Amino acid sequence: MNNILITSASRKVSLVRNFKKAIGDNGKIYAADINVESPALYFADESLIVSRSDHPNFIDFIIDFCKNNEVKLIIPTRDEELILFSKNKSLFDEIGVKLMVSDVETIEICQDKLKFINFCKNNAFGIPNTFENIQSISKEDFPLFLKPVVGKSGMDTFKVDSFEELDKILSKDNDFIIQECVEAPEYTIDLFADFEGRVISAVPRQRVNVWGGESLVTRTVNNKLIIDESVRLAEKLKLKGHNTIQCFFDGVNIKFIEINPRFGGAASISFEAGANSAEFLIKLLNGEKLESRIGNFKDNLVALRFVEDYFIDGQNLEDK
Repeated sequence: MNNILITSASRKVSLVRNFKKAIGDNGKIYAADINVESPALYFADESLIVSRSDHPNFIDFIIDFCKNNEVKLIIPTRDEELILFSKNKSLFDEIGVKLMVSDVETIEICQDKLKFINFCKNNAFGIPNTFENIQSISKEDFPLFLKPVVGKSGMDTFKVDSFEELDKILSKDNDFIIQECVEAPEYTIDLFADFEGRVISAVPRQRVNVWGGESLVTRTVNNKLIIDESVRLAEKLKLKGHNTIQCFFDGVNIKFIEINPRFGGAASISFEAGANSAEFLIKLLNGEKLESRIGNFKDNLVALRFVEDYFIDGQNLEDK
């Protein structure tokens, strides 16, 4: 049995559903979260309430759970827990549990936007024009885009049109990266690499409608240039598992903006398009060697995402 644990399950119902479908009768999907009101808990085969990942006993608790429930793979899904799991990878290796997580150094580069920018510069990957300080900016450079060195979901980002706006923001907090405001379509690439870092698939999708950092409408695009550069980036960075790469593409130039080394909210479209990371992971657990599926997926597939209601007896919340 290849039982799988998805941590920080939260609202990731589609992810739980995809893994349940992929594993069938050959294992269980466990979902874990700190909040009893997390919808994804109620779509797993079994669920568990855990402490915050910064609790000193968190890793020991997860290890004990894996031992007692024959868990073979853990899927961390929250940024804050990725490095924690990666640092403790050897403890899980000892009990035969795989982690879908990259190495610590890789995660640190992905989660620190300044480190990511420098990595891209040093390895000849395109990025938006980035300014080191206000003195290097001229009036003609506006509008500009400000984003925090460490952040997610588009929070605390600003488009500024003048020196006055720029000064006002930086006077309160100067821990921002200042870049050109790129006017080009934005793409996400769902990229999967095996546990050794060999890229198996890469599915670009245009972010047609975005709200709160998540794609509400997204469309697959089989563009060789985007795919090839994303694969090169993944190999240089040594990404493992499912990753969410974001970039701008104007039809000629690719400008990478960030990588989330985990599943993204709209990843299910790549599953549906034929690059099913859940199936890939289960095959790896079974000892199978995956053949490359780069460029092999359904083009022009559109995902229309929406909120779905789920009703339960309140007693079920109290019993968790």
